[in-house]
This record gives sequence, C-alpha cells and structure tokens, in this order.
Amino acid sequence: MKNRPSAKKKHPKIGLLVVVSVLAAVIVAGGVGIYALGMSWIGDLTEYDVSNTDNLNTSLPSEAWDSTKTVQLAKFQLDNREPVELNQISQYVLDGTVATEDERFYEHGGFDLAGIARALVVNITGSGREGASTITQQFVRNTILSDEMDEISIKRKVREMYLSVKLEEVYSKDEILRMYLNTINYGNATYGIQAASQRYFSKDATDLTLAEAAALVGIPQSPSYNNPLVDGGKNCIERRNLVLDRMLSNGYITQEEHDAAQQAPLEVNETIPTNDGILAYPYFTSYMRQELKEELGMSEAEILKGGFTIVTTLDVTAQEAAEQAARDKAAQANGTAGLDNVFESAMAAVDPETGHIKALVGGRDYSESQVNLATGTGGAGRQSGSSFKTFTLVAAIKAGIDPQTLINCSATAKFPGWSVENINKTEYGTRSIARAFAVSSNTGFARLCLSLGPDAVASTAKEMGIHSDLSSTGSITLGVDAVTPLEMAEAYATLASGGVHHNTTPVLQVYNRDDELVVDNTTTEGERVLEPEVAHAALKVMEGVVQSSEGTGTDAALANGQVVAGKTGTSDDYKDSWFCGVTPQMSVAFWLGDRRDYFGDNSCESIPPSVTVASAFASFMNVVLEGQPAVDFANAANPPYKAYTDAKYGIGGTAGSSGEDTSKDSDKKDKDTDSNSANGTNNGSNSGGTNGSNTPGGPSGGGTDKPDPAPTPDPEPTPDPEPTPDPEPEPTPDPEPTPDPTTPSAASFSLPTIWSRTLQMLAA
Repeated sequence: MKNRPSAKKKHPKIGLLVVVSVLAAVIVAGGVGIYALGMSWIGDLTEYDVSNTDNLNTSLPSEAWDSTKTVQLAKFQLDNREPVELNQISQYVLDGTVATEDERFYEHGGFDLAGIARALVVNITGSGREGASTITQQFVRNTILSDEMDEISIKRKVREMYLSVKLEEVYSKDEILRMYLNTINYGNATYGIQAASQRYFSKDATDLTLAEAAALVGIPQSPSYNNPLVDGGKNCIERRNLVLDRMLSNGYITQEEHDAAQQAPLEVNETIPTNDGILAYPYFTSYMRQELKEELGMSEAEILKGGFTIVTTLDVTAQEAAEQAARDKAAQANGTAGLDNVFESAMAAVDPETGHIKALVGGRDYSESQVNLATGTGGAGRQSGSSFKTFTLVAAIKAGIDPQTLINCSATAKFPGWSVENINKTEYGTRSIARAFAVSSNTGFARLCLSLGPDAVASTAKEMGIHSDLSSTGSITLGVDAVTPLEMAEAYATLASGGVHHNTTPVLQVYNRDDELVVDNTTTEGERVLEPEVAHAALKVMEGVVQSSEGTGTDAALANGQVVAGKTGTSDDYKDSWFCGVTPQMSVAFWLGDRRDYFGDNSCESIPPSVTVASAFASFMNVVLEGQPAVDFANAANPPYKAYTDAKYGIGGTAGSSGEDTSKDSDKKDKDTDSNSANGTNNGSNSGGTNGSNTPGGPSGGGTDKPDPAPTPDPEPTPDPEPTPDPEPEPTPDPEPTPDPTTPSAASFSLPTIWSRTLQMLAA
C-alpha cells in the first residue's frame, strides 16, 4: 500500500501570489475592469479569521447526560453528525478520498493549477466532465461559504480559492482532511464519515472494510444519486468501483485487493437515528429540552447545532425506581378494576435543598403519547383532591392559628350556594385541625378555608411553588383546580427545606463546544417564603397522616423508619388519586388516574378505592434511601400562636383546654378514600369540570364536566347549624400575561466558445 506523503512546507505568500497571478491572467483575457471586479469579490474576506473554528460554521450536536455524566440521555442535532479524529478513520477512507477527490492534495497550496488544466482539457474536448475543486476548496464551500453553495459563478470560485489559500496557512493537510471528512454530506441528512459509517453499516469508521470505505467515499460526489439505499445501491456500486480504480492507479491498493473489493456485494446494515435525538427516559429528557429554551433562553438552532454538553439533574437510580413504582401501581389499579392499560401513574421527585428534579415519570409509554402527565406539557394538570389541604393548613399556621385549635368536622357543611360532605358522610364531630387533617375532613377544611379567606390559601400555594391558575372560592381547599405532580412536589419541597422555595430545574450544568461552563445550577438560590417555625409546625401535622392510626397515608411509612410528612388526595368519583410526601432528602408527588380525562373524555374510569397511591411513594423511597440512616426535619421553635375563634365557621378553643374534642377514637379513616365532596344538590360532584373554573356562587372541580343544577335548600337541619355567611366577594382576576410573540445571481459572460467553456469549468 502506498505511504501517504507528508505535507510540504507551506509558502502562504506564494499561494496568494498565485491567486493574484490568476487574476492577472484574467486581466489579459478580459481587461482591467474584470480584474477590479475580481478583487471586489474577495474584499470582505481579507480580514476573515480562519483560525477561529466558530467561523467554520461546523454544526455540532448537543448531548445530554445524567447527573453523573455516565448515562447519555440525548443527542440533539440538526442532522446526523459525529466528528472523530483522523486516527479513528479507516486508512482506506483517507486514501480513497485523496485518490478520488484530490490526488495532488499533499502537493498544492489550496487550489490545484494542474488539476484545473487537466479538467479544462476534459471539459473543452467534451470527453467527459471533471471538477477542479480541491478537498480544501470543498471544505470551504461546505462550511465558510455554505450560504453560497448553490451559486454557480466565477465569483464563488474565486472566493473559494482565496479562502483555501488562507486556510492552508493555518492548518496542516491532515487537519484539513479531518475537518473535511467530518463535515461532508453522505446523504440522508448524514454528515461526516463516522455518522455515515454508523448509518449505512452500523459500525465505527475505523472498522470499515475496503469495499465499504470505497462505497462511502463515492457518495459525496452526488449524495442522492450515489445513495446506497436507492435502487438497490446500483449507482453506489458503480461509483464505489470507480473509487477503487483510482485507489489502484494511485498505488494505494494492490490489484488483488482491488479485484476482491469490486466483486464484494454491497451489504448495507442500516441504523436509523431517532428523529428527536432522545435516547433514554423520554418524559424527563423532552421536558429538559423544553426548559433549555423556556428557562435558559437557548434557541432550537443552538441546541441542534451548538455542540453543548448538558449535564442534567437526573438520578438514574431514582428514575428507575420511580418508573418501576409507577408501573406497579398502574398495573395494580388495572388488575383490581379488571381493565387493560387504562390507568397510568405519573410522578415527580425533587431535591428540597436545590429544586433539582431527580426523577420524573410522565406516563406509561412515550411512544404512545408525548403528553407529559407529570408536567402538563401538551395537556393540562389534574385535580389534586385533599392533597391541596396542605396549603390551607400552612395558611392557617401563618395566620397564627394553632393546629390544636378545634374545628367543626360534621358530616355535612352547608354554605350559600354549595355544600360539602366528608367521605361516606362520616361524622368526625369537633376535633383539632391536626386531627381533621389526618382523617382529611372535607367539612372541617372547607370551614377553615372560608374563615381564612380562599385568597389566603391561593397566595400561600403560589408562594410555595404552585404555578397553575387557582380559584378563589372555598372549594380551593378540596383540590378542585388542575395542578401537576411537578408543581406539587415543588411546593411540598418548600416545607422540607424549612420554608425556602426553590424553582425546580432539570438542568445541572451546560458546557459549550469549547468545554467552557456557561450554566451552573449546582447550587441554587432559593427564596424564603415561610418562616422556619411555620414550615416545621406544618410538617409535624403532616407526619400524622402517615404515623397516626387514623391517618389516610399509613401505607407511605418507610422501611428504615425515616420520618415522612405527607397528604393523600382523591378527587370526586375516584377519578384521581394522589400522595404527596416529603422527607428531608426528597419531595415526591405521585398521581394515578385515567389519561383520557385529561382531554375531557367523560367515559374515563374510576380508580378502585382499595388501591392506595401512598404505597407507590414507599416503594420508590425505600429504593432511593436504601442504606441511608433515618434523619429528622430541621427543628424549629413553635410559631407565635394566638387564640382564634370564628363562631360562624365553628372554629375555637383547643384540644385539651376549655374547648372540647368531641371526636371519638373509634372514628377511623377510610384508608385513602378521602375523596372531596363539594356539591350543590347532588352528592360527590362539583361543578365546573376538570379545569377548575367556577360557577357563580359555588365551587368548581370534581368528577364531572356537567354543571350542577341550582342548589335547593335541605329541609333537614345540620348537626351544627350555622349562620348564613356573607357572600365571598369575587376578586377581579389577574390579567392573563401576554405571550411572547413567538442569494446572488450567477455572473454571465459573452465570450468565444473556448473562453465560455473555460468559465463554465472554473465555475463547476
């Protein structure tokens, strides 16, 4: 095999003199005017810095990785492209490219006068058609002058020649050959020899056989015509054999090698790249890509061409555990109901101290639906049911109300225009707010919400991390508004961090193509929205949901004894089931339901009441915390409570004081059946559908899209008659934010025939 020649010492000034000599020849042939025109063509290039690789317009894919940078999640690219070093390319490719495209590559200084003369003879005599562009000129055309690629003119050719000489002043021949092979078009949106090798033969470029290498070398001359996937590769084989002929004539291969390669069949082993570039955990990865644009301001072009390395916040162990827990819970619900793949589970897990998203499950199968149930991307949120009562609890503690304050939790509570019931019309009597929270009393928390004012609950939820629109009626505490698991995990994380809110992010770090750190979210700056004592007091109450014998979330208890604070939630008719829980290490929100209800399909199924979502939380956290010691939440003093009485809503006194807790120890919860029930005249149904909009004078949400009829008075007295409250004023809604608004002609000459053909050859 022929040894590759070493690059000769460059003489850049001689190269530029040659360009000037060519222009001088043009003077003789066409006059001084044409010379002046030629000089004007390169005027904007005289200061062009070819040493700056950014100027070479080489598109590079962006890659995304997990938090440890060991698992690749995506490769985002405008086209299929994977740059490699010269030693990662088969010698057959290097030799074949030089022999076919530019046999004097190691001898000329950027353009080849001998090649031009040879091509001139071929084109003028009509014995064929041959181009005169060197490898360096082709690289310039494909990168620096890519906008002029389709322009057929002497101007473009002169500009190519000028930049080719400048390029060879800076880079060695091998560097230019490497850049050329990494950027040339091999058809089917595939650029570069490595990508082409994988695309057509499913192997690395260094492993190509002689026949395979020759086939690929032949493609760039006409990527669509020489495509190995077209017409059984007939044209590709013809071009491959021509490449082999030139490799033989230039001494790169022996006759025996030549003959064997020409007789070899074209055996394509195609690997089709994914269209979206996502390689793993598609719900998380697609959301991360969206956040790069919306939160970090990166354009789609930057992501596809910028060559960024994105290190995400994803914890692979947590993600695998989350997906398994979600699959198991959905399978349990489907099996219990005797249904086939109707129910799905979604979840989000967040680091409370940073807002880093550690795991995210958006549904059962990304290939079936790209609507992300964990983030609402492409769809909407879901009613959170009683898991929203946490924000009423926090609002009460913020207002100085002791969780031991007594509240009327009768089976039914009536208010102007609407009424609410406890699950199964359970009579909870008068009990502390903490115990009302543990059993998830709807009537008690409706009264507490109205006493505080629904706006106080809504503002607390917003401060803690809820971003969705919220209603301003008493039913807000029953979770009638559409929210997402990611929002709920973010808001609950504010409690676990002692009252400091962190915006969630899936992006840890971003490096540019030069490996410079341009985004760093390793540490995040949170905002204190709650006093530490308020957060601590709320967590202590929430622990009762898991630890208390009457709590609705006892299935969330963890194997290592790790303290858990949380809240269950179920919407009307069991269309949605939730558990939102926190430990000092993680904030998690799990949802279970029928995806069809996201799109207003009233035929969606109800979840079997016996299926507890709290156990999915436990399954997930037992894996995440395996081998770790149990730790407690940060301690804090009690808030400065004040005596609070509101006779209108049956609130006042404290358990163990002059007040009386009339609830009985035998009042046990119906495990995970804390369905909210706020209605007009019918039980278990709210007006307003799934989007949380309100009807005049009443609450919204629940398990129906049909509005309730006007309420009628109940002739039966309630256990705790109450005076009719003044109607809550309807606040003026905040205005909706205004969304952000989302080549030269060829030169022509009229000259004698020989002159015309010469110009045509030069312009080719």
